[in-house]
Amino acid sequence: MRDFAYQRAHDVSGAVALLGADPEARYLGGGTNLVDLMKTGVERPARLVDVRELPLDGIETTAEGGLRIGATVTNSDLAAHPEVRRRYPALAQAVLAGASGQLRNMATVGGNLLQRTRCGYFTDLSKPCNKRAPGTGCSAIEGEHHNHAILGATEHCVATHPSDMAVALAAFDAVVTYESADGTGQLPLGEFYLPVGDTPHLETALPAGALITGVILPPAPVAAHSRYRKVRERASYAFAIGSIAGALDVHDGVVREVRLAFGAVASRPWRAREAERVLAGGPADAEAFAAAADAELAAARTLPHNAYKVTLLRNLVVALLTELTEEAAR
Repeated sequence: MRDFAYQRAHDVSGAVALLGADPEARYLGGGTNLVDLMKTGVERPARLVDVRELPLDGIETTAEGGLRIGATVTNSDLAAHPEVRRRYPALAQAVLAGASGQLRNMATVGGNLLQRTRCGYFTDLSKPCNKRAPGTGCSAIEGEHHNHAILGATEHCVATHPSDMAVALAAFDAVVTYESADGTGQLPLGEFYLPVGDTPHLETALPAGALITGVILPPAPVAAHSRYRKVRERASYAFAIGSIAGALDVHDGVVREVRLAFGAVASRPWRAREAERVLAGGPADAEAFAAAADAELAAARTLPHNAYKVTLLRNLVVALLTELTEEAAR
């Protein structure tokens, strides 16, 4: 085991300064991903800067009518918050679908966003992995890949992002706020995660040493009529093999507004913009929902053992949007 230093931050600027002074340091929130990776030897930080006690654990309504969620809010508190459940129910459902109760009590919003996109080869130091050791190759392409990416992947990496929470945040145009040595900044979630390209080890657009301070959810009346659905290989704690966050506004059988994001299909939460475009202004029926899913999934590039995900996601789109349509009609 590699020795490491531990230091507790007392304010945001102090935390950023501590990390800036030690390029091998890492922020520690709940530790539910970082500590696991330290145990396997994938992560080997020289110093942990504990940010758990920073004053970033609040959830408040913004002046515009959205929500501001602090980075150290636990997943459990996020899912239980009455305004989250009322205004963005798919977000609460997504968080509850992730991990176990014990992990949700520890995991933080900021840490959830920063958990590594990974597969079994990433955590197996005996196997090549471009994400862990750039230039060594991607073992999953010729190996075990039944739960790997079908959208946005390249020959350099086919791992999928594991977060349920981030899928719902993507559907609702969340904005990530951060503090860096150069001051405060913001990144729309759609720009926060980087495409795989030929640099899969680079996962986010955060400046070096930046600390996530929170997430802003813009006002979105359609989000009040939303759901999250997750398919996994066992009913207990497990990563998704496919998931969807959706919100729908239907009037007189016509789609006025729709939001869709997919999980477990790409290296980042996948906003289904093409499906949204196809649905807007059209009929709210199963045939239209299926056509929209087909339009989005036309870009899918599958491997021998993950082609089932195309059918799975298509069925999820139809099922979830049908549920929302029937709910609106009641």
